Amino acid sequence: MIAGILNLDKPAGLTSFAVVARVRRLTGVRRVGHAGTLDPLATGVLLVCIGQATRVISYLQEAAKVYLADVRLGQRTDTFDSEGVVIQETEIPDTLDLSPFVGEIWQTPPQYSALKHEGRPLYAYARKGIEVDIARRRVRIDRIEVVDWQPPMARIRVWCGKGTYIRSLANDLGGHLTGLRREAVGTFAVTEALPLDRLEAWDNYMMPISAALAHLSAVKVNEVQAARLRNGLAIDAGEGECLAVDEDQTEVAILRDGRPKVVFGVR
Repeated sequence: MIAGILNLDKPAGLTSFAVVARVRRLTGVRRVGHAGTLDPLATGVLLVCIGQATRVISYLQEAAKVYLADVRLGQRTDTFDSEGVVIQETEIPDTLDLSPFVGEIWQTPPQYSALKHEGRPLYAYARKGIEVDIARRRVRIDRIEVVDWQPPMARIRVWCGKGTYIRSLANDLGGHLTGLRREAVGTFAVTEALPLDRLEAWDNYMMPISAALAHLSAVKVNEVQAARLRNGLAIDAGEGECLAVDEDQTEVAILRDGRPKVVFGVR
């Protein structure tokens, strides 16, 4: 039974769904998903989970991200990136003060995004000219570094938490995004990612499910305990969250206070 995580370097011009479809075709596994959408414009780390690894997608989505972004200041677009229409000219600053955007901040997601509203993605409304009241949400930006500043172009590196839109950050800066590369998701770095043109070698690069759970302590369980967990029964494993593994270090279940929270089948 195939199960694991692929750290792929997505090229520009492809949707995240298209990458998932390629993985399905190559592996022959239908149960495949990604842990965080990258727009077609964007490149870099796209984590694709295969088989039972799809059960840890939420853990990967919670991981911190690092982005390298190119921003064109002085022009806002309707999509917040270079694929949109310029809707506002803004003043180009002499210097970049990014301090107001570091920490816990409020952010409005782009109208052209896959975020759902009443069961449909926002871009579906935007393409029909339907205005949707998009609620602001709280996001976390840990750090922003100016890599290059040649007005009106700025290249910045952003360390951020779940749900942060770099396009929205570009718009809030008075500009729009012209390029984006996701350099890391948690411990998964783009320097170690598999380029999509080498995807045929996927089986040599697949990582175990436990790679997404490195922050959890591992508890070894015997056959009897493993059977209990797979039947939804608790074991004595202490308080808090941990990963139960069998004698072969294969993942059995994610536990909270000894109770199975996520169970993995026999492989």
